[in-house]
Amino acid sequence: MRLVTRPLIGAAAAAALAPIALASDHEGPRARDGEVKIIYWQAPSILNPYLSGGTKDVESASLVIEPLARYDENGNLTPWLVDEIPTVANGGVSQDLTRITWNITDGLVWSDGTPFTSADAKFTYDYCTHPEGGCAQATKYEGVVSVETPDALTVVVTFDEPTPNPYGPFVGGEAPIIQAAQFADCLGAKAPECTEANFNPIGTGPFVVTEFKPNDVISFAANENYRAEGKPAFATVTFKGGGDATAAGRAVMETGEFDYAWNLQLAPDVIAKMQEGGMGTPIAGFGPLVERLMLNNTNPDPGLGPDERSVVRPHPFLQDPAVYNAMSMAIDRPLLVDIGYGQAGRVTCNWVPVPQIYASTTFDCSTQDIAGANALLDSAGIVDTDGDGVREKDGVPLSILYQTSTNAVRQDFQALIKQWWAEIGIETELRNINASVFFGGDPGSPDTFQKFYADVEMYANTFNGTDPQAYLGNGLCDKAP
Repeated sequence: MRLVTRPLIGAAAAAALAPIALASDHEGPRARDGEVKIIYWQAPSILNPYLSGGTKDVESASLVIEPLARYDENGNLTPWLVDEIPTVANGGVSQDLTRITWNITDGLVWSDGTPFTSADAKFTYDYCTHPEGGCAQATKYEGVVSVETPDALTVVVTFDEPTPNPYGPFVGGEAPIIQAAQFADCLGAKAPECTEANFNPIGTGPFVVTEFKPNDVISFAANENYRAEGKPAFATVTFKGGGDATAAGRAVMETGEFDYAWNLQLAPDVIAKMQEGGMGTPIAGFGPLVERLMLNNTNPDPGLGPDERSVVRPHPFLQDPAVYNAMSMAIDRPLLVDIGYGQAGRVTCNWVPVPQIYASTTFDCSTQDIAGANALLDSAGIVDTDGDGVREKDGVPLSILYQTSTNAVRQDFQALIKQWWAEIGIETELRNINASVFFGGDPGSPDTFQKFYADVEMYANTFNGTDPQAYLGNGLCDKAP
């Protein structure tokens, strides 16, 4: 049931920031700083992270709906809608590590003025774990046997076994609380049909949705019922989506049309040239975000049913260690970092590069070895028997479909990797898909990265906090929405 994965490179998500007044910089009345304009060239397609695994959707939704707790920029767990983080020391986590109890802060209300209660958390659990719901964040709730609400402000989560890290359910932007009243008729197969709720969720966050045009633009306004006095600092947010990374960078650093542009996956010289415009500054931070190649361990035929896209129908050659190790050996990762990221990227051989305790040092992938890759395949008996330049395994040509999102850097990477794989006898067809579609959550679309109807795909992803268990669980076939 697992999709084999091999990391390509580790790189930070570059962004551009204009000189704006951030909410934490000043004190004063709510909505004092007017409008902030944000551009994500991967346009949000939904504001319900339970129906999408795309970062663009999770982050835009986080302005509205919130978890009980979240991680700060240093990886510290921070109480958000609760009084404190439950631990064994304070009695919030049971001694046998099978139960965690959250105490919701008294007096919290949704943006519509109704009380925020433990019933909303219980409903959120029921919503995501419904067997017909196709929840994109199901791994956040794995191992949970019950969510109980002894009173309006208490949430008790019980696990099926001792759980050293119980901070999965209701923690982080991928597991926020949704309002039970708004989503009451959206359980199971009805979930994707609830357009109004999915596009305009009622939340506890600093902003409310005033208009949402999927794959285009979202308009937000300050939540007048937000719990923190004087926040948010901005009266409105314009969250523009679409275009490409180049246009997004120019909109901040050259024209000043926008205040913030996210994920400027552009060549270093392109970003440097944009910075000369004087309107903004590129910034980057290193963390667990990794640009990687994913190798499909199953038959990627979209005509197969969900029960057959598993080990029942294995991939004809990508399960062979000689094949996937040779593919890895053929890649010049330092070159890809240089041309695609510059100082904003680093080579890694790990899907989870940090925290350091999880970073494997088993092998080094930083040096390209075409000769070694060819020798490995030869020794495994995977050779070109008909002289067409493509090796075969058990009579099946090593011919693959390699897909990613439409982006200049990624298309450069594709071209180079195709060339390197050709040098070891692997034929590669390239495909790029509009980023808003590729990272979208439409269960009817065959082109999302979760569906993975290809042999190889490439994208970047990350995880919240310091425990990657749920993140790694997303590599299972049954987690595809």
